[in-house]
Amino acid sequence: QVQLVESGGGLVQTGGSLRLSCAASGRTFSMYVMGWFRRAPGQEREFVAAISWSGASKYYADSVKGRFTISRDNAKNTVFLQMNSLKSEDTAVYYCAAAPRGTYSRGLYEETTYNYWGQGTQVTVSS
Repeated sequence: QVQLVESGGGLVQTGGSLRLSCAASGRTFSMYVMGWFRRAPGQEREFVAAISWSGASKYYADSVKGRFTISRDNAKNTVFLQMNSLKSEDTAVYYCAAAPRGTYSRGLYEETTYNYWGQGTQVTVSS
């Protein structure tokens, strides 16, 4: 069992930055691939980014490439999402999630791949 708690959301102006954190507890953090998803009002939850257990491989949705950076600190059991150049369309509840370490990369884009989820943190980008 893994417990995930997100933090760092808030209200920011267009063009601004936020850094989300997701703290994990329970089983060994390095056993999991970590991902970030988001759900905008009235929309389905969508993939944002994922990172391999070692941090060597990273995956991004096209909509955030070049603006968002995912990273992890296995010593601190934490995964981060640095979000720069924020746009109004980035407004959503952001969730972190954990998937087993051996998950194929193609599966990381699908929320059904992930076994554990946090409660989410709200990000609102205003103009």
